[in-house]
Amino acid sequence: MDPHLLRTFVTVARLGSFSVAAHELGYTQSAVSQQIAALETDLGVSLLRRRPVGPTEAGRRLLEHAGPILLRLDAARADVRRISGKQPVELRVGISPMADGEGLVERLAEVQRDMPHVTVTLSAGGADDVAAGVARGELEIGLVDGVVAPSDPLRLVEIGTFTTVVVSESPLVVVMPGDHPLATRAAVRLGDLADARWIDAPAASVPLTGLRVVADGFRAGLTYDGAERSVLLALVAAGAGLAVLPERVKRSRPDLVAVPLAAPALVHRTELVHGSLSSPAAAVVSQTMR
Repeated sequence: MDPHLLRTFVTVARLGSFSVAAHELGYTQSAVSQQIAALETDLGVSLLRRRPVGPTEAGRRLLEHAGPILLRLDAARADVRRISGKQPVELRVGISPMADGEGLVERLAEVQRDMPHVTVTLSAGGADDVAAGVARGELEIGLVDGVVAPSDPLRLVEIGTFTTVVVSESPLVVVMPGDHPLATRAAVRLGDLADARWIDAPAASVPLTGLRVVADGFRAGLTYDGAERSVLLALVAAGAGLAVLPERVKRSRPDLVAVPLAAPALVHRTELVHGSLSSPAAAVVSQTMR
């Protein structure tokens, strides 16, 4: 199966248009149509309905395979290029929303001070996006986070070759108003709070999807798609719902209480991800954060 044809198919399916896909890929519309036809001939099935444009059942099945295949090809290309010995003049760093980035900030400042010729670019993204960016070579290093059992690794997208190093671990707490009925508890069991009112703030707290792995429930009374933790804490204080945060997060509101999570045994972990430390700047950041 030709990866170029596969990439064209994924683009057409994503955009729902041959002409728009042709513009994005830099082909003519007829070239895109010919590539889709060639892929369908190779597989012996129809992959796309033409009007409206959309994947057939076989096409949807191929899409499930196409993403991982193309990601691994990109990762392989990046891994080979890393051994070229070329030293980039830009240090590209990715960080997921709740990753513990205090040490990273110090290291990046050190790079700026000691290597003024290196331009530092810091971008935010989901943990899987950051890991995939490192694997593809789009990022030199990344900081990713997630909630896991103390002995388990983070569940990152399985693509390419990269190395992870634990940066920090923090117990979890349930943040609630000071007048909440459970505010005086020494600890709470997460399963006992499944039917409570929750705030779903994936970029500012532990996402509710992670809590639903523990027990059914955890319905969002309010959804906040921002990353400002001060806004989240104001919502909790106003009674909009509860939130789960790492214990290390400093709270600036005296009207809130952070009750430790007694069960299940979970921690919030931040890990450093890198593919190859061929860049001196990337090596400085990685080695000083281990």
